[in-house]
Parts: sequence; C-alpha cells; structure tokens
Amino acid sequence: MVKLIRTTTTAIILGLGLQCDAFLTPNQPLVSSSWPMTQPRTIYTRRDVAIEPIVETAQHLAASIFQYNGHVPLIQAFGINLFGFTVLREKLLKSLTTQGYFHAMALGTGLWTTLGWRGWTLCVGYLILGQLVTKVRFAEKQKRGIAEGRGGRRGPENVWGSAATALLCAFCSVQGNTFLGLSSDLFLLGYVASLSTKLADTFASEIGKAYGKTTFLITTLERVEPGTEGAVSAEGTAASVLGGLLLSLYGWSVGLISAPAMVISVVAAFIATNIESVLGATLQDKPNLKWITNEVINFLNTLIGAAIAMAV
Repeated sequence: MVKLIRTTTTAIILGLGLQCDAFLTPNQPLVSSSWPMTQPRTIYTRRDVAIEPIVETAQHLAASIFQYNGHVPLIQAFGINLFGFTVLREKLLKSLTTQGYFHAMALGTGLWTTLGWRGWTLCVGYLILGQLVTKVRFAEKQKRGIAEGRGGRRGPENVWGSAATALLCAFCSVQGNTFLGLSSDLFLLGYVASLSTKLADTFASEIGKAYGKTTFLITTLERVEPGTEGAVSAEGTAASVLGGLLLSLYGWSVGLISAPAMVISVVAAFIATNIESVLGATLQDKPNLKWITNEVINFLNTLIGAAIAMAV
C-alpha cells in the first residue's frame, strides 16, 4: 500500500516536471551528430538532461514524505495534506464544516510531520469510522432529537475536542527517546489510546442511541431515555469495546504500538469511556457549569484514556 502511494506520488511530481519541460524539442541532440556512424554512441537529449534531476528529486521527496518513522519536514507534511484535502474537498465538506475542514488540515499536517503516514492514517481511520457510525439510523435519531447537530458535520471544536490529546502525544513522542521522564513508546501508546478512547465513546453513544433497548444512568442506574448524558446500554457498551479494539488493532498492525500495548489501549479506552459517562452525568448541562460542553468532556475523555494507558 505504502509502495503504491509512494510510486504514485513520484509519478505525479515527475508528470509536473514533464509538463514544465514541454517547450524543449523532443530528441534534440546536445552533442554533435558528425561522429562516425560506425561508432556506437548514446545520444542524450535536452529532455533526458532536464528529466534526470526531476526524477531524482521526485524519488527523494516521495521517500521523505512516506518515511516509516515520521519526522517528515513540515513543508512536505503541509504539501501532502494540502494536496489531499484539495482533491477530496467536496467529499470532506460533507462531514466537516468549512472551518472544521481547515482545522482538520492543520491537525493532519501536525500528525504527518511528527508520526508520518502511520499516525496520520490512524486519525483518519477514527474520523471515517466515527462518521460512519454517526450515520447509523441517523434519520430516526433526528426525529427523536438525539442526532448530532449540523447533520453530523464536525466543526473545529469537534476536531480539537477529539484529537488535541493525540496531537500532544504525537509531538512529545518525537522529542527524543525520553521526554519529561517518559519514553517515546509510552507517548505513542498514549496517542493510539486517546483516539481509540474517542472512537469507543462514539461507538457507544451512536450505537446506544440507535439500538439501545434499555438505557440506564451510569451514576444511579435509573432508567432514562437514549441520548441522555451519562446514559449507558448493553448495546452501546459492547459497541465501545469494538470501537476501541478496531483502532488499537490498526495501531499495532502499522507498528505504532506492540501487541501487549494494543491490549492495554483497548482496556484503557473501555475504562475511559465509562468514566466519560460519569462525567457527562455529573458535570454536563449543569446551570453553574455551562463551560463544560460536550467538546470539553470529549477532551477529558481522550486525556483520561491516554493517561490510563501510559500509567499501566
């Protein structure tokens, strides 16, 4: 997959170079044609000389952008995100507001320059899976008044409420073998666990609202309506385990975390998701705590998930 992307990138860069070189006359020799015809010789054209450095530059650039361990130069990370977001703009604006679109591009740039394609695709995986599960029985949720606002489109507050902790962990992970007394591997675990926690929470919430038959308030076990802050259901709880597992499994498959760390990430995501329900039930929608919005709870949720994983 990575080889295919790298080859495609090289071809795109090379194609641009060929277009820029189009004013040269094809196969125009740069050496004299008066040599004896009996001597074997190689004719180097203007196009050959012009293309060679372009090919070399394209190969080096593709190798740099898609290097396995991240540490991609910021300008290159921005370039690949600008290209991708521009090509997919119409599709992305179906799941992001205009402001959310630009904030997501900034997030993508930060993740690519620190963790490369591995960290970037993990976050994209969260966004795609989260959007898909949000659309489950969406019309029915809208009728009951418990669907996500703006048709499920995410704004800047959603982007950073979900991924600020992840970006912080990504930044810390590339500051050396140890940073603030913690190893780089621990910060990578925190990165995977934070996004796994958010996906687990999204799965729990959306599947619980769509299929939850019996919903209880986590603090009192009182029966409440689906969509109530702090409500839990058997269906939503099972879905949260699946959400945390999917992203943790992907993090392991691309080498961000080890197999034991993957298990820790799944457990941390499950625990943090239930803590988030407690926070929602006790702190959210309180008259004297209006600043504690859903996005603040989401940030605390991911922070708790990362902290639990890193502390184990």
